[in-house]
Amino acid sequence: MTATIIFGASRGLGAAFNLALPARGDQVWLVSRSRPDLDYDDGVVRHWIEADLSTADAAAKTAAALGANPLDVAIYNAGIWESSAFSSAYSFDQVPDEETQNILTVNLISAITCLKAVLPNLRKAKAAKIILIGSTSGLDNIGQPEVAYTASKFGLRGVAHALREVVRKDGIAVTCLNPGNIGTITVKDGAISATPHERRDMIPPQDLIEIVKCVARLSSSSCVKEIDVMAMTDSV
Repeated sequence: MTATIIFGASRGLGAAFNLALPARGDQVWLVSRSRPDLDYDDGVVRHWIEADLSTADAAAKTAAALGANPLDVAIYNAGIWESSAFSSAYSFDQVPDEETQNILTVNLISAITCLKAVLPNLRKAKAAKIILIGSTSGLDNIGQPEVAYTASKFGLRGVAHALREVVRKDGIAVTCLNPGNIGTITVKDGAISATPHERRDMIPPQDLIEIVKCVARLSSSSCVKEIDVMAMTDSV
């Protein structure tokens, strides 16, 4: 039996992780502002922690809900971006300061505070894993103009590298997974799809699920530091 916590679990890749990562008998804690699907008939015990990762009390709410339960895997999947990001409408000069602050809070600051809050639970496992979902936007010289989003994902890689040294003595491995364009993920009637799923400029969510499964199952003797996953047609 594996115990996992997923931050940002109600939509997109987080919802796909909720459905596809756990196996029968596992427990999953799902941290999100809106209610995730808890009703799959798959033998997985799911717990919803209602918390807004843009607020300062999200870490405390998470710790209180977990209590003394051990955790094998913590996945920080939360990620937001500028409302005009990844389009010709994006203009750094026009992004409201409040939006910038919110992006940095959800993508970066809450990652630090929430992972700190669940460390006591992870330290109870024999081969715990922390997996941060970054982005190719956070890689060096990527050429993306979205300042706040890029800064937050670049910073998340820094969190992974520094946190890895903090928890090395505990036998906890820290991995940063940096995917490119995944497209829009939908989870409906127990099935996962990404639109358009057949194109080579989109990463199928199942590929990322398989990578996370692999990392989560490794022994305590190994640590995968970072994985960059591009769509086949990406020129990065």
